[in-house]
Amino acid sequence: MSERRADDIQGGKLLAGRRVLVTGAARGLGLAFATAIAEAGAAVAMADILTERLEQEAAALRERGFTAVPLTLDLGDPESVRACAAQAVQALGGLDGLVNNAAVTDSGGRAAGDIDIATWDRVMNVNVRGTWLMTAACEPALRASGRGAIVNLASDTPLWGAPNLLAYVASKSAIIGMTRSLSRELGTGNITVNAVAPGLTLVEATEYVPQKRHELYREQRAISREQLPADVCGAVLFALSDLSRFVTGQTLAVNGGFVMH
Repeated sequence: MSERRADDIQGGKLLAGRRVLVTGAARGLGLAFATAIAEAGAAVAMADILTERLEQEAAALRERGFTAVPLTLDLGDPESVRACAAQAVQALGGLDGLVNNAAVTDSGGRAAGDIDIATWDRVMNVNVRGTWLMTAACEPALRASGRGAIVNLASDTPLWGAPNLLAYVASKSAIIGMTRSLSRELGTGNITVNAVAPGLTLVEATEYVPQKRHELYREQRAISREQLPADVCGAVLFALSDLSRFVTGQTLAVNGGFVMH
C-alpha cells in the first residue's frame, strides 16, 4: 500500500477525491450510503424520484461542508436514466463510482399466484432494467476514470429463498447474475463490479414486513439483533475504494450471519 493511500485511510478519507453517483439516495440505505461516501471524502451525486426530500438531504450534506448534488431520477424511464447519468458526470467532472441502490419492492406479502403482471413488470423494469441502463450510461465515464467501481445492491432474499416476495427476489437474483457478467465485460476498462446483499434492514422501505419476518432474521442471525443502515455502509465503502481493486464479480452478504454466502 502506498504511503498516500495509507494516510488517506488512516485520516478517514478512504474515498478522497472520488466522484460517486448513488441512486435511491433520498432515504433509507441510499441516504446512508451517500452520507458515508461523502464523509469518506468523495463528492456525491444523489439521485432519486423523491425530488423534494432529495434536495433537503443534499442541502443538509452541503451544510456540513460536503459536495452533494441532487438529481431527479425515474429508473422506470430510460430517458430519465440517461439524463441523470449525464448530469452526474457534468456536475462532478467525471465519475469514479456508481452505487445502483434504487429499487422497488411492490410484491411484498403476496403469494406468487397473486402478483399481477403490471406489478411484476414494474419491479423488473425498475430493479433490473434500470440497473442495466444506468450502468451502461455511466460506463464511458467510469472507464475514463481508470479506477471505476460499481456496487449493485442485491439482497440476501434470493440466497435463502424468501417466500411471498417473488418479483423482488427474482429481480435481486438477476442483479447477482448481472454483477458477475458485467464484471467480465467491464474488467477490460479496469472497472470493478460487485454486489452487496443486505439482510432485512430497519428502514422506511421495510415497514411493510411482518413482525414474524423480523423475528426470523433476529433469531437466526449469528449476531442476534436488528440490522441498521450503518451496518451495510462499510461493505459499500470497501467496494468503492482502492482496497478492493482486485475484487470483482463478488456478492457480499451483509446480514449478521443469517445467510453465510
